[in-house]
Amino acid sequence: MRMVCIGYNYGINPDAFFPSEAGKNYTATRYLKPFMDMRDRFTVFSNLDHPGVKGGHAAVHAFLSGVLANQAKDRPGRNVSVDQMAADHVGSDTRFASLQLDIGGAKSIKSWTRMSWTRNGVPAPPITDLRQVFDGLFQETSESQKKRLARSNKLNSSILDVVMDDAALLKKRLNPKDLDKLDEYFTSIREVEKRLNMSEDWLNTAKPVVDFRLPDPMPIHFVEKVPLYYELIKLALQTDSTRVVSYAISEWDGSSGIDGVDQGYHTLTHHGRDETRLSQLRKVEDFLAKAQADFIRSLDAVKVEEGRSLLDQTMVLSGSGMGNASSHSNVKLPLMLAGGGFRHGEHKVYSAKEHSKTPACNLYLTMLQRFGLEVDQFGTSTGTLDNFS
Repeated sequence: MRMVCIGYNYGINPDAFFPSEAGKNYTATRYLKPFMDMRDRFTVFSNLDHPGVKGGHAAVHAFLSGVLANQAKDRPGRNVSVDQMAADHVGSDTRFASLQLDIGGAKSIKSWTRMSWTRNGVPAPPITDLRQVFDGLFQETSESQKKRLARSNKLNSSILDVVMDDAALLKKRLNPKDLDKLDEYFTSIREVEKRLNMSEDWLNTAKPVVDFRLPDPMPIHFVEKVPLYYELIKLALQTDSTRVVSYAISEWDGSSGIDGVDQGYHTLTHHGRDETRLSQLRKVEDFLAKAQADFIRSLDAVKVEEGRSLLDQTMVLSGSGMGNASSHSNVKLPLMLAGGGFRHGEHKVYSAKEHSKTPACNLYLTMLQRFGLEVDQFGTSTGTLDNFS
């Protein structure tokens, strides 16, 4: 099983996303129209969100975890995100336990835009450059680079040994509160060791050869970059270079390249019902919906075994930690799940009443169990998602 998590950091206009009818016979909204030829391959969810999570943009980072970073300290698993839970399960079975991608460029990387979080409550750094993604996946490492990486790994391993020895001596002199901090430190070191070992294991394994090259010169517009990232994600999954990907879509660096759009993405989401901004936002979301639908179709076109497609073996979650960017609301998240072998084809509407709401983490727990994890709790989950399997 594989998992892709697509995060729209500025949300999706709820009027364009949520159908007005529940069940199988819902009428497609503007946003969903590009997906409708695959109606039985995805599910739309209404009224799922994260209990107690609020703060507008500052809460978007909880999209895949259900837990705010500043409230995670005393929680088991802290604010680990669903993709990183899955990545830990994959371990060294693939060259990359997970890929974290962000199309917004380095300038877009802020604390609130981070989607992927480790068990230590540390944000997993995203890659913001298409060339770096392609080279990491498919560009063969030269012998001189391999030797340099091997030396670097050996040096780093030696440094970690010294640090662990010093920390073990220090442990005898600490009070309980400081011991907790030291245990966190030990856990972080062990994660670094694990990554070093994984790097060593794959260093001399040839990378897959694919019939794809990035354009030259490299594209500079958002409208050109979005589908290229999707193509690289598909190839990464198809070649089993990774089984877990998160893809954050935020502000474009420079121009969007979308006809008729001359304002920034963030500005457009704060439309305040202004028709000029709404008109441009619709064009942006039309483009993003079509790009995502094309990606899902491309997964379905790849046949893997016994007539099954790559989409059958890939859960594609999309949504946002923002329910309505115009009002800075973090409730009623715009969630969609495609593929993964689930029984799809519906708009599932859950209770909107505060005392009986269903956490979005119930969906995430359902996904983790489908991924193969034997877990019965994730984030703020109260169980798996009712009426969905």
